[in-house]
Amino acid sequence: MEVGPVEFLPTPPLGFIPELYASDTTHVRNGDSFSGLMNRLGLGAEDTYRMVQLCEGGAFDVRRLMAGKEVQAYYGTDGPRRLEYVVYVQDRIRSTVFQCADSLAIWQVEKPVEHQRGFVDVTINSSLWNDMIAAGGSPNLIMTLADIYQWSVNFFALQKKDRFRMIYTESVCEGEVVGIDTVHFCLYDAAAGGKQVAAVRFDTGESDRGTYWDKGGESLKRMFLKAPLKYNRISSGFSYARVHPVTGQVKAHTAVDYAAPTGTPVHALGDGTITKLGWDGGGGGNRIRIKHAQGYETSYMHLSKFASGLKVGSRVSQGQLIGYVGATGTATGPHLDFRVFQNGKAINPLSLNSPASEPLDKKYLEAFNALYDKWMAELNQ
Repeated sequence: MEVGPVEFLPTPPLGFIPELYASDTTHVRNGDSFSGLMNRLGLGAEDTYRMVQLCEGGAFDVRRLMAGKEVQAYYGTDGPRRLEYVVYVQDRIRSTVFQCADSLAIWQVEKPVEHQRGFVDVTINSSLWNDMIAAGGSPNLIMTLADIYQWSVNFFALQKKDRFRMIYTESVCEGEVVGIDTVHFCLYDAAAGGKQVAAVRFDTGESDRGTYWDKGGESLKRMFLKAPLKYNRISSGFSYARVHPVTGQVKAHTAVDYAAPTGTPVHALGDGTITKLGWDGGGGGNRIRIKHAQGYETSYMHLSKFASGLKVGSRVSQGQLIGYVGATGTATGPHLDFRVFQNGKAINPLSLNSPASEPLDKKYLEAFNALYDKWMAELNQ
């Protein structure tokens, strides 16, 4: 009798064949412990104890069990219902598998991820979010774009026909974008005024890894961020004759109000020292005031609470969390009252001309300009 070649079947992605078992899908409940979850799924007390001991060896941190995470339970189909495997889904890529029958075991599995080059061309019509999604970009790409241009583009003041073009690499798992690896090049064109801002990722190998530079090697990083919080709307602008929404009086409003849900993080616009932190008796509620270099000061009012560990005299860095949006003091709803002063005089935060950081060292300009030209040529294609 002739025997053909032996065929070895590939190991199933989870380490077992799910189709051979009856399955239930549930989620981690608020207050669930690892032991309580395994007991609820059908693992006996003795085996649960042994499984916890296995976890303590570093296979799984039972303290990091998160409410809402998906859990898949697999049961044998022959005889009494017996729990065979439990799959804890950590995210769209990673899962932890617990073998619960015969011998206990734990292992990690990861779905295959592809890294694909992407290009998106977005012209603002309604909002950056809606138009980016319509153009085929992902929410992750929107947040990455906001991080890159946080010093040079005011996302609260985008106008119709403003345009963003981006070349990037993204991670794709089972046809779904799960993350942005690298944004290589961006180009922002403002519809009004002809302003154009490029963002080229260029690493010198020194202390600026992941830094983005404009044409000519000008750093996109500035002394100040464009805004102290992300993505909501301006509910009231800078004015010397605004009708107050609570008192009805006409008075100066030398601030920009950012409408945002209570609890939205608020960040320091730039490096500085806290000069005031506490209750503002003039209607500002919980307020922080920060002194910066070159005679600048910034003020943040109506906060629901302050970030922990801060006090008058504390040094803060650009982008550091300092508090959360609220409606304390005289306010009709949750928002951030944000003010900027230069040498004691209030100035419009939206027209703040933030001093630039140091440009790219001249010894790198030739390589940088070649890279800039390369990306521009690809963009124009």
